Amino acid sequence: MLEFFRTLTNNWDIFSRGFFTTLKLFVIGAVGSLTVGTILATMRVSPVPVLRGLGAAYVNIIRNTPLTLVFAFLVFAAPKLGIEIAFEPAAYTALTIYTAAFICETLRSGINTVPVGQGEAARALGMTFGQVLYLIVLPQAFRTVVPPLISMLNAMLKNTTVAAGFSVVEAGAIQAYLSERGENQVYTLFWITFGFLTFVVPLILLQRFLERRWAVVR
Repeated sequence: MLEFFRTLTNNWDIFSRGFFTTLKLFVIGAVGSLTVGTILATMRVSPVPVLRGLGAAYVNIIRNTPLTLVFAFLVFAAPKLGIEIAFEPAAYTALTIYTAAFICETLRSGINTVPVGQGEAARALGMTFGQVLYLIVLPQAFRTVVPPLISMLNAMLKNTTVAAGFSVVEAGAIQAYLSERGENQVYTLFWITFGFLTFVVPLILLQRFLERRWAVVR
């Protein structure tokens, strides 16, 4: 039992650094992907054909591209095109680009659940498309898709481990570092799993809270 706890205490420098980086990847990636995903969703339902086409092209290309390939492009291909980007910012960008495509489609499905009559009534009052979308449609759409949105963020949290393969020291890289130190791998994997649970459980609790709160509002 002492060896079990020593795996954590003796290697706290690696664990703390890895999970702090994972937390940064998650927070920045979540904010970025929600922002970009919302913009893409508005493009997908826009009355402007060019915007709809661009939004659809982005979503179809990224959703059918492996996340590892997005990382590889930013880390290896982008510098050859004259775009220099460090490993960690590349990880933020890759997670944002990839997750935004899925959030876009999730949010678009929520937009489609809002009754058409509400938008028509708002336009009859003189509101523009943008006002209708951001003041009436999107707030209701977000409430509708809380469970799948949280699931997307959970998936992104797990996808942060891909960054370990591109020289980013995050939670997914802890096992390799501790293997070099000769630590017990079963104990190491347990602590990594426990660390991820400390991130996942609050997300699940947040989802349940928002579902209860917004169910009353609706």
